[in-house]
Amino acid sequence: QMRLVESGGGLVLAGGSLRLSCAASGRNLRNYAMGWFRQAPGKEREFVAGISVNGGNTDYADSVKGRFTISRDNAKNTVYLQMNSLKPEDTAVYYCAADLATAGWRTSSIRDEYDYWGQGTQVTVSS
Repeated sequence: QMRLVESGGGLVLAGGSLRLSCAASGRNLRNYAMGWFRQAPGKEREFVAGISVNGGNTDYADSVKGRFTISRDNAKNTVYLQMNSLKPEDTAVYYCAADLATAGWRTSSIRDEYDYWGQGTQVTVSS
């Protein structure tokens, strides 16, 4: 069983930055494609960013392209989401997730393809 724990959320002014971390335990993260999703109040959980097993391929939702960067450090069993130029509409609970089946260079934006989820970290962007 893999356990994922997110950290780094908080309250920030519009235009500011935050760096989220997702630490894995129980399994070696290097075997999993990883993703970040978010859920705002009253909305569905949506894809934000994904990174392939080998770290060589990334994918982003259109709403965050050019502002967010996903990365991974397999030696530390950790995935990151650097968020710059934050907007009030980025306010949500952010979740990291691990996908065992998506291998190699592929990434996944499909919520149901992910096997393990963290508990989430709140990000609030004030205007």
